[in-house]
Formats: sequence, structure tokens, C-alpha cells
Amino acid sequence: MKHRENYSLNIKRRELYGLIASIFAFGLAATLPIFNTGYVLSLGVTIVMYTVLSTSWALFSGPTHYISLATAAFFGIGMYIVGGGLEIYSFPILIAIAGCVGAILAALIGLATLRLSGVYFVIFTLGLSELIRQLVTWAQTTMGTSSGLYVLIDVTESQIYWELLTIAAFVFLIGWCINRSKIGFALKIIGNDEKVARHVGINTAAVKIVLFMISGSIASITGAILAPRWTYIEPTIAFSPMLSFLVVIMALIGGAHRLWGPILGVIPFALCWDFITAKFPNQTALMLGLAFLLIVYAIPHGFAGLGEKYWGKFKHWRDFRV
Repeated sequence: MKHRENYSLNIKRRELYGLIASIFAFGLAATLPIFNTGYVLSLGVTIVMYTVLSTSWALFSGPTHYISLATAAFFGIGMYIVGGGLEIYSFPILIAIAGCVGAILAALIGLATLRLSGVYFVIFTLGLSELIRQLVTWAQTTMGTSSGLYVLIDVTESQIYWELLTIAAFVFLIGWCINRSKIGFALKIIGNDEKVARHVGINTAAVKIVLFMISGSIASITGAILAPRWTYIEPTIAFSPMLSFLVVIMALIGGAHRLWGPILGVIPFALCWDFITAKFPNQTALMLGLAFLLIVYAIPHGFAGLGEKYWGKFKHWRDFRV
């Protein structure tokens, strides 16, 4: 009994330390635009963007092991909602609309496809982004307009950075709440064995759809917030399949099984990607290939899993010495 109480106390203490560390980290990150408004801030916007997208992706794909490549579809829809609705609604309202549309689309996709598994779900989500891109291109061509839209909003990069940082904090809060809820418990069972989850009475389809809706909504909101960063958007930019691959790679390199894991992949990968695209623009495909090899052969559980492995060995050695 005493051992159980000590274990519970240690868990609460770790949660408190984690909460304090998270608040401090977000507070420190929020000061970036105060000290730099140039290249460093631009890189900071990119890092926070991928942090939001990779963490929200991991909320769904981490526990369920469903690899979704639909991030570009939701992201692009958010961009086009802002680009197409500026003459009707204000920017904040368009961001809210983008989140709602992303959630609805994710629900429809989930109802139709989340019974699929493995490579079939991966292929469908990748094809979805391409389908939406082609439909948007066809619609603009048919209506006789240009291939893209101008997004002219008086928003500074500092404002975009703070908005994305707020969304990032919101995503971490959602993940923290889910991990401590019945949905989080159900997700752990689904991730271990979905058949067992069904047998114990868990509505696996409903749980997966809810998580997919959250992930899709956040990706659409992110696209809407970032739309003013590009003065002109077109389907090849908004629905780029490269975005989906980068989000998956960053999340897996960091460790998708932990809420804080993706950020361990986002920061180093984004820095390397920025350097390579600037110095060696023709070698980006090589970097993607090396990243996939790294994930498969060297760190299948990401940097988070690697750290946990060596921390476990250290604790075992320390307990043995004691």
C-alpha cells in the first residue's frame, strides 16, 4: 500500500515538474519576436508550424499507428478558405471556419476510411491530398480565374508566430487532457490490439474519428494562420505532398509515442532542412531518403524512445550500484 502511494506521489510530482517546464518553455519561446524580427524569427515560424502539425499528427497516428498523409489536404483547405473568403469575412472568423471545415472533412474521411488499415489507409490519405489539389486547380481553371489567390492581410510575422505558438500550447493541452481521459486509455488498448479493444466494448471507430477530427481541424487552422505569410497561394503550394511527408518524418524522428516527442524531431530536422535547401537545393530528396533510413534502422522509436532506452539502462545501473 505504501509503495503504491509513493508511486502515485512520484507520478504527480513528475506531472507538476513537466507542467512547470512546459510553461517556462512556451514563455521563453514567446519572447523570440522581441529580440529578433529577421531570419531567426522566420525560422522560428517554420519550427512552430511544424511543431503544431507534427504534434497534432501524433495525437492521432501515435497511439493508433495509422500513418496519415492527409496533412497537406487539411492545411491547403485552411489556406484557401482564407484566400477565398477575405472579401466576405474577417480573418479571425475565417480561421474558425477553417477549423470547422477541417473537422467536418476529417469526420467524413474517417467514416469512409478508418476501417482500412496498413498501407491502404496510407495510400488513400496521400491520394486525397492530390485529389483535392486537382479539384481546386480544375475549379479555378473552369471559372476562368488565375491558378491561385492573393492573400493581402496586414499581419506581421511576429503576430503569425504568436498565433502559431498559442495553437501549439493548445495542442499540448489537448494531448495532456486526452492522455488522462477515458479516450486516452482506449487509445492505448487500440494501439496494442484493436481486436481486443473491440471485444472489451470500446467503440474503436468513434475514438479514431474523434482524434482524426482534432488533427484535421488543427492542420486547417494552421494553414489558415499561415496564409497571409504567402502573398499569393496556388494549389501546388497549398496542397504540396512534401508537407505531409515532412510532418510524418519529423514526428517519427522525434518519437510519435510521446506528446513532446515530435518537437525533438522538428527542431533539428527543420534546421538541417533549411540549411540544405539554401546551400544544396537539389539534394533535398537525398535528405528525405536518409531520414527514412534513420527512422527504420537507427531510431525506430525516435529520439524520445532512444532517450528512454538509455535512461532505463542508467536507472538499472544506478539501482544495481545502490
